[in-house]
Amino acid sequence: MRVLLAALAALVLASPLSGQEQQAKKKKKDKEPPAQVDLVPHEPPPIFTGETPLTLTLTANLGRLRRDKSQNPPWREATISYSGDSAEGTVEVPLKVRTRGIWRLNNCDFPPIRLDFAKATAKHSEFAKLDKPKLVTYCKDTDEYEQYVLQEMQLYRVYNVLTRYSHRVRLARISYADSGSGKVDATRYGFIEEEPAGLANRVGGMLIKGQGAGPSELDSRAAAVFFLFQYMIGNTDWSVAGQHNVELVTSDNGDYVPIAYDFDFSGAVNTRYATVDPRLPIRRVRDRLYRGYCLPNDVYAPAFELFKAKKDTIYALYSDSIGRLLKGNRAKETLEYFDDFYKTILDKGDAKSQIIDRCLRGG
Repeated sequence: MRVLLAALAALVLASPLSGQEQQAKKKKKDKEPPAQVDLVPHEPPPIFTGETPLTLTLTANLGRLRRDKSQNPPWREATISYSGDSAEGTVEVPLKVRTRGIWRLNNCDFPPIRLDFAKATAKHSEFAKLDKPKLVTYCKDTDEYEQYVLQEMQLYRVYNVLTRYSHRVRLARISYADSGSGKVDATRYGFIEEEPAGLANRVGGMLIKGQGAGPSELDSRAAAVFFLFQYMIGNTDWSVAGQHNVELVTSDNGDYVPIAYDFDFSGAVNTRYATVDPRLPIRRVRDRLYRGYCLPNDVYAPAFELFKAKKDTIYALYSDSIGRLLKGNRAKETLEYFDDFYKTILDKGDAKSQIIDRCLRGG
């Protein structure tokens, strides 16, 4: 299946488009509507309503986790503990964890993991209403790699400013303790990421699994925000057709909304390990390339205006209490990188040549 999706993504990337008019004339493909269950927006889990970093200790058999590199790893017993109020003392929540991912799973000293909370044991804890969220962990136990985690989380926060169709996140200072020895291997920042089903539940949509989407299936205004955000952060490591680093959720009108995640290969983070797909006409992740589908002409102007209106709020994220965790010139360099994006969308000629007309080459 992975090979098939990759081939589909490559086909979409390589297929030339003859213009926005041609896309507009394409008849919308019939598709089976998702089962209409409770499509009412819900409040997010409490953990995503605050911003103060949590202080957690994750205890598990770390040696086993490091050896779990298959694509269907077993769930391992673990606990997460934190200091509650004076009456609670230390709160300890049992759960299960397992490794996940592709690149980081095989190249990091510590793997990214998924958490599995039981409703009964998590009900009165910080993790109430969570099911199986991702935990974005450190890759290597160094300050540089910890900064990558913080930079990536900042991009989720930027995305949250732009649209509700984005994963909520919560920062945590996590100590990783081995259940065998009781010793703490490392203490680093990481973040808990809202799970796809939880996101769909929050926005009142249905999560679409196991299939990509073409331009005629997308909510064009929401898609414009998605494509522009990916361009803003310099991310090309995604595919809507192949559903690679993309969630699909139904909008209010039943069309699909693409939702971005996983930004460590973006130019805004600029990790030392990030590479560019050799099929693309760029050679560095800092080089921007617009990869959006062709959309109706009237969706671009509102999308540009949204990014302009949110600029001050986005930039303020890099000087607040979380933004100040970025060391050296990282915040400054990120904002300068964003400055180049804003110069493009503020110039009608550049916006047309670098963004709107780029859709002729495919999504």
